[in-house]
Amino acid sequence: MVLTVRTTDLLASFPAEMLPMKPIKITIAAGRCGMLIALCCWLSLAAQSQNSRPAKKSTKTKPSMQIRINHIALYVTNLATSTAFYQDVIGLDTIPEPFHDGRHTWFSVSENAHLHLISGRANPPEAEKNTHLCFSTGKMDELLENLKAKGIHFEDWPGKALTVTKRVDGIRQIYLKDPDGYWIEINDDF
Repeated sequence: MVLTVRTTDLLASFPAEMLPMKPIKITIAAGRCGMLIALCCWLSLAAQSQNSRPAKKSTKTKPSMQIRINHIALYVTNLATSTAFYQDVIGLDTIPEPFHDGRHTWFSVSENAHLHLISGRANPPEAEKNTHLCFSTGKMDELLENLKAKGIHFEDWPGKALTVTKRVDGIRQIYLKDPDGYWIEINDDF
């Protein structure tokens, strides 16, 4: 007696990711031993098929971690001056903010991250280059020319004016301050 087993006959028993990408048909002698052989053959083919499937990329750092940056808020002295700087110099686009009180400007930094400017600062921040915001651009040369044309001071990491730092990994970076004295890094790691 001959027994034919198709993967479709086993769908209810196994998760879809274990099934071969293409249906298979195994014909063997019937009986308990034959069924066991059919199952072993099928599992072997399923495993081979599984290995040929592209692996799914994981965006999580840990299985239970579901967190991302939402926004960074800067407390600024003059909202109009800071808004103009982040729009015209850095190139960020404003997005609607919910307060409508004249004390906030929100910018889109990426698909899910924002920069919030909040007015009311009386004293300048403590200037420390190690504490900075970092933006990346795919148009570093254009940005450098724009900064020079606008007379905006930038420097490399050691502090040499109008100079670009080249990191050991080849990434170019510059540092500048916003109107309130917050340090900003801009690099070409885009």
